[in-house]
Amino acid sequence: MASTSIADAGAATAPPVARGEEAVDYKAVALLSAAHLTDDVNQGVVPAMLPFFIAADHLSYAAAAGLMLAQTLSASVMQPLFGMMADSRPSPWLIPLGLILAGIGVALSGIAPGYWTIFAVIALSGIGISAFHPEAARRVRYLSGPRQATTMSLFTVGGMFGFAIGPLLITPTLLACGTRGALILALPVTLMGAIVWRRLPRLAVAPRATLPSGPHVDTAAPEHWADFIRLSAVVNFRSIVFFGLNTFIPLYWIHVLAGTKAGAAYALTVMLIAVAIGTLVGGRLADIYGRRIVIVVSLAAVVPLMLLFLASVSRPLAMLLLVPIGGTLALSNSVVVVMAQEYLPNRVGLAAGVTLGLSMTIGGLAMPIFGAIADHYGLVRTLFLLAALPALGFALSLRLRESGGAVQQSIVLAEPIEQQV
Repeated sequence: MASTSIADAGAATAPPVARGEEAVDYKAVALLSAAHLTDDVNQGVVPAMLPFFIAADHLSYAAAAGLMLAQTLSASVMQPLFGMMADSRPSPWLIPLGLILAGIGVALSGIAPGYWTIFAVIALSGIGISAFHPEAARRVRYLSGPRQATTMSLFTVGGMFGFAIGPLLITPTLLACGTRGALILALPVTLMGAIVWRRLPRLAVAPRATLPSGPHVDTAAPEHWADFIRLSAVVNFRSIVFFGLNTFIPLYWIHVLAGTKAGAAYALTVMLIAVAIGTLVGGRLADIYGRRIVIVVSLAAVVPLMLLFLASVSRPLAMLLLVPIGGTLALSNSVVVVMAQEYLPNRVGLAAGVTLGLSMTIGGLAMPIFGAIADHYGLVRTLFLLAALPALGFALSLRLRESGGAVQQSIVLAEPIEQQV
């Protein structure tokens, strides 16, 4: 009786059967994007909290960096594991649970006694982040109808904005209240978690639609592991380039272009705004022209743009070039997630976990290596090396199989809700 009543509730809130654009449940996708923003705020706040931990608990720089490592590793390495769990048994409840753990962990760090307790609760926050992303990305796919890349770009940008505004939200609170002010981070995740929980019936039922010829997609679709592995390598190259630019552009601005610290911050902000816009544009282009062409063009275009940036001695020109650099690099941000899911249609949670989470770890772990290169050979040579990585990604992308997302409407049969909630 219980499962029947839940199913009835799901049917009452499920989107109608439709074709084309009407098959996209934009309200549900918007809710997941807002949840993504709320979730990733908790990643953005940790770097801003480190100076306060150092002052309050007399931590060394190495110990403070260890707190970043605690969240980064638990928030990314575990994502493929949660993805496999979601694939074996759809678990939309992971979305609100992940949200709450992500916020509660960093909130408790403000009152945690001792370094290792802080380390543990920040790692708990990372586990919550890991639990949220694969299942949320699965839901976006099932709610997207034929607009897979467009809606995934909306979801992705939500997380980007959350990461970006995290420091802006937490720093004034910590200045006023000290580390105990971190407790306020429990409020937005609790509220959003409650909203998502209330809307689970709608999120757990995918819109039904049909292919142009009529039959439903076979749920036992073939998987293309070779293409998925190649795509994962491309994603890792992109991740290293993004982390590298994020890390070294401010330093390059100050030490090579002789700019100010404020100018360096503006330059990084300009690039990140362009990244957000490029993510949205790339998703739409992929739905119109295909996934592969967007990835190929993105990687091909960013190489000469980075070389032009390095050849520039004018700060205004360099600032201007950061717009197309950030935009073109980000064109495939959401596209690679969708393409990975189309390569592994029966393991879409795993595909999302690898492309959204594990690649972030690879990018982050590569930065000490590039930092050592910068120490020994200078920032210019380091950025030239980073500029070569998209070329390697471009060569690999030429061997990718078009996943057919722009031509074939990607449809997934609604899963029985009584098995999900």
